[in-house]
Amino acid sequence: MLGVPLRYLLKHPLAARELAADPIDVFTRARDIYIAQRELRGPECRYEPAPDWEPRLHAYLGATWPCPLISEFRELWPRVMSELQTRGIRPGPESFASWNDGDAGFVRAIWCVTRHLQPTRVVETGVAHGVTSRFVLEALQSNGRGSLWSIDVPPIEKSLRQQVAVAVAGRCADRWSYIKGSSRRQLPPLLSRLGQIDLFIHDSLHSERNVRFELDRAWVALKPGGVMVVDDIDANWGFKSFTDAFPDQRAMVCEAEPVRPDLRRFNHKGLFGIIVKPRTAAEHAFERIAG
Repeated sequence: MLGVPLRYLLKHPLAARELAADPIDVFTRARDIYIAQRELRGPECRYEPAPDWEPRLHAYLGATWPCPLISEFRELWPRVMSELQTRGIRPGPESFASWNDGDAGFVRAIWCVTRHLQPTRVVETGVAHGVTSRFVLEALQSNGRGSLWSIDVPPIEKSLRQQVAVAVAGRCADRWSYIKGSSRRQLPPLLSRLGQIDLFIHDSLHSERNVRFELDRAWVALKPGGVMVVDDIDANWGFKSFTDAFPDQRAMVCEAEPVRPDLRRFNHKGLFGIIVKPRTAAEHAFERIAG
């Protein structure tokens, strides 16, 4: 396994200085990337999105549909996109190296979940420009309660590092904790400190190994009635393997709606998944009987 970080350092020479500061984190990052690249050799994972995912999500949350709070999202979305463009950033697919900003459908779902669920503890992995982080924080601010913890591995390139979380731009600083490092190292101790969370958002390394690592641990900490949102589920088999392994959940596949076609994704629209934890075992049993 020593050859894995060596190849990583040869490809990313700027990571050498990080190796001296935190060799375990660099090794972990290199190994995760290596395993993710090996996963790409496997069969493609295909999902069919549910056309009615938004009314279904609101039914799960006990919220009305059509949702009156979506107007808040539609007012904020163009403002955030304009702010990024003012900074010389073209939002959307591959706007942050090979990564996307949060797509409109993905972020809209998170906005509604945050506003309706009224969470006190939200955890996300992956930040990039911070579009998703911004909307979570704005929603928490509108709720008048709650905090966000974001785990992120900043890119090695200096120009990209300067763009990390630019969409947040210092807003709601008292509600936000930015944790530098890999989720493999940072997520377990964070969940241990928080004890229980209301909402978990996966948007970090999209490999089945990493998705399962994060979801398996977040599920244990997720309170009954809590929600997990998983981006780019069509990039790996993690979402399916989790929902197959944990039947005590309610899941749906949704279209991400990028601001322009994402040619790398299914239907050029991208997909994300939502998992809702039933409030009680009796509630779950009733839903299974009802079909």
